[in-house]
Amino acid sequence: MDFYGKELFLSGKCAQEIYGEISQLPIIDYHCHLDERMIARNAGFGDIGELWLAGDHYKWRAMRLCGVPEYYITGNADFEEKFYKYAEIMPMLAGNPLYYWTHMELSQIFGIGKPLCADTAKEIYREANRVLADTNVLSLLKKFRVEYVATTNDPMDDLKDHGKFGETLVAPTFRPDKLLSLDRKYLKQLEEKAGIPIRSAKDLLRAAESRLVYFMLHGCKIADHGFEKFPSVYAEEAEAEHIFAKEEKTPLEREALFGYLLVQFMKMYARHNILVQLHFAVTRNVNKKMYLSAGADSGFDVIGPAANTQDLIAFFSHLADEERPETVLYTLNDSNLPALCCVTGAFRKVRMGAAWWFNDTAEGIRRNLKTIAEYSALGNNFGMLTDSRSFASYVRFDFFRRILADYLGGLAEKGEYDLSAAKEIAKKISYYNIKEALAL
Repeated sequence: MDFYGKELFLSGKCAQEIYGEISQLPIIDYHCHLDERMIARNAGFGDIGELWLAGDHYKWRAMRLCGVPEYYITGNADFEEKFYKYAEIMPMLAGNPLYYWTHMELSQIFGIGKPLCADTAKEIYREANRVLADTNVLSLLKKFRVEYVATTNDPMDDLKDHGKFGETLVAPTFRPDKLLSLDRKYLKQLEEKAGIPIRSAKDLLRAAESRLVYFMLHGCKIADHGFEKFPSVYAEEAEAEHIFAKEEKTPLEREALFGYLLVQFMKMYARHNILVQLHFAVTRNVNKKMYLSAGADSGFDVIGPAANTQDLIAFFSHLADEERPETVLYTLNDSNLPALCCVTGAFRKVRMGAAWWFNDTAEGIRRNLKTIAEYSALGNNFGMLTDSRSFASYVRFDFFRRILADYLGGLAEKGEYDLSAAKEIAKKISYYNIKEALAL
């Protein structure tokens, strides 16, 4: 069996049958970091080095792990040199998702069936670039049947580059992390953008809702928040206004104000029928020297402490069922995934999301699926998303669908689950659940 062949991950006849039902379904990428400007102008790619290495911190991190100098990662080396350095480390990545994804991209985008290494790098570079000469963003989206892309956008963004391009609808996602940092300079800019003077927490919420409505006019259906941990304290309205007015806030006051605002944002999303994604248990920019040099999202974020389930329970307890929007949880630390899955059963409209970031490995996805199945309900899962900055990353959907088919197929092979039901649930998870949730 070829590593990147048709039977990859499909260990039995049932798995192969299930995969046959889902392999050609369209893609709804409901969380990514693609640049909508590149989609709008249908950008091309100079070479495979640019396509792969211009902004992919997964690859950058792997190159650092294998001792590649920063000059060939985020430095001024040209993309051909960077590609060769990436090729050199490929044999060192046994079991790493990058090894799978890289070869799946070579096969599915470029028709190349050779393993990438130092010896094959020049030949593969030439072959891939011949294909790229006739490849652009829209042709890649069409190749992978991408029906919907939700980019990640700051509330200040003008959204002029969203819309329908080719066969793909590109919509913004409301990501107010900077807004909730309460940076004074940022809030001043928000005042001007929203046309609302911000003198209180109530004003801040009005300005945020004004921007959310603007986003919705441009097709927004999703909001997204990222933070290290859920609040352990919550201010009441009067206390929140008192804290907001203070020039200097203690860490506990900041946390209490954040808790108040996060609850109010959730109520706002419920009023506007916005689906919410909450990303947590991440510690960002841990290498301060490299962060100052390379910037954010350059490979220096790590798995943070596991979420405190009592804090998660307290958060959802602040919201009545009618005040709670449809909510998807993503933890970067899945050590307590069973406990988090149990919480989803205690509050309506809450579900666990896909294996996120460092967890979207072959075993991480299997663990995510199995745990959700055992402690929650696998049938209402929204399936895969790219969470990526690379237009080549759509092979990750095939990666996920193969593992999903193998998990369900394994149950069917052992007589533990009906094969026809497995096929139907696989289609729902792969495509139809999120399509229905977003009313696409």
